[in-house]
Amino acid sequence: MRNALICLFLLLGSIALSAQEPDTSAFAVPDSVLVPSGRVIPMKGAFLTPLQERNSVLVADQLLYGFEIKGVAEGTQFELPELPEKQDYRLMYLSPWMLDTVSVAKTRKGEPKRLDIKGSVLITSFEEGLYELPQIAVKRMSADGVTDTLVFDPMRLDVRTMPLDTATFVPHDIKGQIRYPVTFAEVLPWIGLFWLVAIVVILAVCLIMMHRRRNDPASVRKDPPHIVALRKLDKYRGNTLWVPEKQKVFYSGVTDTLREYIADRYGIGAMEMTTAEIFDRMKGTDVPEKLAGEVRDLFDRADFVKFAKFVATDEDNASALPVAVRFVTETYQTEIEEESDNNGGNE
Repeated sequence: MRNALICLFLLLGSIALSAQEPDTSAFAVPDSVLVPSGRVIPMKGAFLTPLQERNSVLVADQLLYGFEIKGVAEGTQFELPELPEKQDYRLMYLSPWMLDTVSVAKTRKGEPKRLDIKGSVLITSFEEGLYELPQIAVKRMSADGVTDTLVFDPMRLDVRTMPLDTATFVPHDIKGQIRYPVTFAEVLPWIGLFWLVAIVVILAVCLIMMHRRRNDPASVRKDPPHIVALRKLDKYRGNTLWVPEKQKVFYSGVTDTLREYIADRYGIGAMEMTTAEIFDRMKGTDVPEKLAGEVRDLFDRADFVKFAKFVATDEDNASALPVAVRFVTETYQTEIEEESDNNGGNE
């Protein structure tokens, strides 16, 4: 009796174990599908989502073709199928495989997180027709070293074109370019730029003209020759330059000032002439003979001091500057009298 009961229990246990084992025939994969080695697990169908929301897929529309796995343990690795190297315009892969984490489920402390993962590739077609998309076989490697292959059922892609209504269709020519009216807001920046450039140009021209006028000798206001001569002669007042070692500077300064005055007053090139040449040219001028003689003596004395190392006396030094000043003032008075006489005759 005991042996019969033991046999009965063994029989019931074997029946229960056989009921828990999966039916491997349900996991069969067609021979045309090449999948990596390992256990093959059939999954639900893949998804096909167009990037643009439309009722139908048109030529050149882009779609995401891929798979979605829920509850993936953290640390699981995936090996995605390779895309074909040669493609034609009927069905093209526009991007490599892309894996995205859709959501992360909270788990107990110490347990790995559970992830919802979506993998996709971007596809398109440039020819109308019904296409059988390839089956997706993904190799899954868990953290504990278990490897299996997930096979997702393929989908169909129905690509269409825009239908033409041949009954009411009327061809039209190409429309010309649309010309929009110009607004004030568009013109305002150009007006501001024009005035800015104009102001800059005007300022630049004014600065250039001022610079040229400042450097032009004709536009520079010059003092009369007698004012210039008297101002220079005033620098030689006093007896500090009468010492023998400074007399050359004193007489050179006085005579050079008179030479410049004679050149400006009478138009004689006195700066390049000798003393004899200067006074030969001045014989026909309005300079009184006595005054001309005194100035001639001053020039001769200056030549001796400058070239013959002559030392003039204090009396000669004291009379040098008054003679030069009197020559300038008297010749200038003569010029004023001549101008007044000419103006009176014209009246």
